[in-house]
Amino acid sequence: MECLRNQGEDWLEKTLKKMTNIQRVDSMEASGKGVWITLYLIIIIFLYSCNNNGGGNNPANMGSVSDTAKIVFNEYEHDFGKITAGEKVAYIFTFENKGTGPLVISSAITSCGCTVSRYDRKPVLPGEKGTVEVVFDSSGRNGKQTKTITIKSNASKPVVLLKISGEITNNNNN
Repeated sequence: MECLRNQGEDWLEKTLKKMTNIQRVDSMEASGKGVWITLYLIIIIFLYSCNNNGGGNNPANMGSVSDTAKIVFNEYEHDFGKITAGEKVAYIFTFENKGTGPLVISSAITSCGCTVSRYDRKPVLPGEKGTVEVVFDSSGRNGKQTKTITIKSNASKPVVLLKISGEITNNNNN
């Protein structure tokens, strides 16, 4: 009886080892297939991304690398001359895109809270013109004033400085 028990235990142990080995082989084959499937998917994604510009319909990303915008202003400085204290004065700077790609202004930052800027937010195509309007509020100011407007864009020269100036006079001191 003990002999049968030992044989039964031996048989059971051998059978379990075989089943474990089968499971290991199956899991190795499955993991091998998983590696190939993963690798295949990575290659497909890589090839797709090479053919896709990733920019969608964003005009700032359209065109080839050689398509660069070039922003050229008619003038970079404007002098308002004499301004009566409390007066608001405005000037419109005009620019042209002399590059080969669409021009997009991302910001127009003024050096002082007394100056406000407005600019074209839509892309300016090559050969087209755009504007940056600057409004200066002379309230609380006196004497010679100079303010800058920093234009940031996707142009070949990404930062351009514009300048406005004027002399603030009181109503009594014309």
